[in-house]
Amino acid sequence: MLKHFSHDGLSLAYLDTRQEGGHGTPVLLIHGFASLIRINWVGPGWVKTLTEAGYRVIAIENRGHGASEKPHDPAAYATPLMAEDARALLDHLGIQRAFVQGYSMGARISAFLAMRHPERVAALALGGLGIHLVDGVGLPLGIAEAMETADASGLTDPTQIMFRSFAEKNGQDLLALAACIRGSRQVLDRSEVARLAAPTLIAVGTRDDIAGAPEPLAAMMPDARAFAIEGRDHNLAVGDRTHRAEVLAFFDQIRQSGGMG
Repeated sequence: MLKHFSHDGLSLAYLDTRQEGGHGTPVLLIHGFASLIRINWVGPGWVKTLTEAGYRVIAIENRGHGASEKPHDPAAYATPLMAEDARALLDHLGIQRAFVQGYSMGARISAFLAMRHPERVAALALGGLGIHLVDGVGLPLGIAEAMETADASGLTDPTQIMFRSFAEKNGQDLLALAACIRGSRQVLDRSEVARLAAPTLIAVGTRDDIAGAPEPLAAMMPDARAFAIEGRDHNLAVGDRTHRAEVLAFFDQIRQSGGMG
């Protein structure tokens, strides 16, 4: 199901799917840390929801994850580099402009993509990341330490245990994930966020203690609004039914108003 392309000396996996007869508007999906295309986007119903609505769904498997190559150097995971992976996938597929949706680390990558290549992003859906795009650096460094330890039985912090278990369950390269946590800790400053002109939806669970509040981030942007995913934490917000419905309505409204032009 996944295909591969090369960028920055790495072989990177991606999904490209659509239903016959659809309008074919492209949506690029960028998953979160320690996740995979099938976990972030296929399992929770995003690919089904979007393709059934007529969209062409493209999803990248980030470097260090799943079927993509996995360097162990933290410098290989700087957020701008991963944003360029996403841009290169659009180039590879001959797509000039797309809707872009990311979750958690993928939302950070999406925002960097929109900042660096605004002409490529027709609309932006950021999930699981609010004000911490500006005033936080994502997941704690302790997660890297949890990935690097030889004996996970000694871990006591719930977040460390959760991510280590999640990564092991999905057969991930633990040292690559540790390097990813250490290398991808860039933020945007307020002036950069203020230049993100694409229409933006910022969706965060009301029980999410990782993302930061969505409203202050939306207030910094020229054309953004926040959406509260009621009763959901960082993990459960991903595939929440109301989240999927809100993003789909957001993309549909822009597409129908000619916003892809």
